[in-house]
Amino acid sequence: MSERHPHRKPAAFRLDDPHVVVAGAADAADAARARHGPHAIVNPEPEVETLPALVPVESPRRRRWPWATLFWSSLGGLVSLALGLAVARLIEDLFARASWLGWAGLALAGAAALALLVVVAREAAGLARLATVESLRARAAEVIALDDRDGARNLVRDLITFARAAPRLAHGRAALESHAHDIIDGADLVRLAERELLAPLDAEARRLVATAAKRVSVVTAVSPRAAVDMVFVLVTAVRLIRSLAELYGGRPGTLGLLRLVRLVVAHLAVTGGMSAGDSLIQQMLGHGLAAKLSARLGEGVLNGLLTARLGLAAIEVARPLPFAALDPPSMADLAGGLLRRREGGGAPSGG
Repeated sequence: MSERHPHRKPAAFRLDDPHVVVAGAADAADAARARHGPHAIVNPEPEVETLPALVPVESPRRRRWPWATLFWSSLGGLVSLALGLAVARLIEDLFARASWLGWAGLALAGAAALALLVVVAREAAGLARLATVESLRARAAEVIALDDRDGARNLVRDLITFARAAPRLAHGRAALESHAHDIIDGADLVRLAERELLAPLDAEARRLVATAAKRVSVVTAVSPRAAVDMVFVLVTAVRLIRSLAELYGGRPGTLGLLRLVRLVVAHLAVTGGMSAGDSLIQQMLGHGLAAKLSARLGEGVLNGLLTARLGLAAIEVARPLPFAALDPPSMADLAGGLLRRREGGGAPSGG
């Protein structure tokens, strides 16, 4: 049981007062028992030592030696050396036979080397443009999420520079430059840029996707061979992806197109677009096509709808800005137009 002390009113003391004693618990008890003790006894509380917080430190992951990269790099170097030696021996043999043959072979080798440099430069430029599109889209999503005003101004400036290669966007660039300083919020500035620059491109992209879907629907409906259907759908899909990339300023080369196709397929895998067969069939049944169309016509319509879904994914991948102010093109719009044309009995144009 602790000793009970009589209650007293609170009072203020100075620490340099001689009647104020700073003592420990034992000294304070002895002084309290004394008759003529001090006026106040201060018992300092023991300081609690704060222990440092234990922060889990992740052990650095061991970097594995890139054996696959080393293999392919070494193999590519050996193949290049072999080709170079073969060309050098061929030119030497041509000079040994006749001087004019040697000079002709040397000129052809120089022309091939120059063409290779141009192709490599174009591929590098195409990959750089695709990287710019991806960077702009990622920066725009971050600016909209954070409402960063300075980031939005830098983004709009880079976007205007990127869009200077498109003459059709001259009016939108002028309107955006005139109103950019009047917008305070960063997210609103990005939305303004989307409305001014990408609205006409989105309309053209919808037209390209709808045209490709109709073409695939007609050809696969009348084609007698499944192999022809597969080749035509593949070629149409690749051409559609390239056209959409060029429309939004990407203009990819061969390597850039392969990268873009991979991104589109990855986007479809993430959004579940390739598993949309059930919903597409339900749309077809909802329009009463099961009783009106033959099996080949129904297959053609389904291939057209899948092509349209691929085009929508390509739009989202090739677009330099995410959909924020404008509504993204929906599958219902494209499919509705295709199915209405089918139900009306008129064959869609192939063009």
